[in-house]
Amino acid sequence: MENELTAPFPVLGIAAWSGTGKTTLLEKLLPRLGEYGLKVAVIKHAHHSFDVDQPGKDSYKLRSAGAAPVLVASRQRFALMQETPGQEEPDLAQLIAMMAPHQPDLVIVEGFKAWPIPKLVLYREGIGDTAILTGQWVEAAALSAPPPIDLAATVTQLNLDDSEAIARWIVSWLSAKNDARFSSSSASSI
Repeated sequence: MENELTAPFPVLGIAAWSGTGKTTLLEKLLPRLGEYGLKVAVIKHAHHSFDVDQPGKDSYKLRSAGAAPVLVASRQRFALMQETPGQEEPDLAQLIAMMAPHQPDLVIVEGFKAWPIPKLVLYREGIGDTAILTGQWVEAAALSAPPPIDLAATVTQLNLDDSEAIARWIVSWLSAKNDARFSSSSASSI
């Protein structure tokens, strides 16, 4: 049994097969969670090479010349670009640690299906393998139709198209996580 990844804040994975609607759902969930007063950070896994910089820009030229990392900042935002040569997959523990200074109430991790973190699994009928709905880390499943397989009794079933119900579940899940975290820290300080 893998141990849950530890972090100074709750971490919830959103796992689904490509084409299920992860980004569409997150676009609806993030403002709703904000209305609940939550500061939510997102870590998104990309299965391909990507670039946030543009050829011809100074930052691109400096990174291409070997600067590592390159931090570009303006009064509106900043972006940190770090090359990771030879790294097969990103290390989720390192990425989560990078979120700590921002003190989020919750970090949503999109992708990283294999990592030992609590997960809200999205499943759209006919897209991908149903095995994604199983496993010890699945806490809830948002489905487009009745489940194609029997889900564990501990898995909360949600409607994939009801973003408000999913947001309420996340708030409830987060509250339970924070209560458990507070209880364990109170017990250890006695």
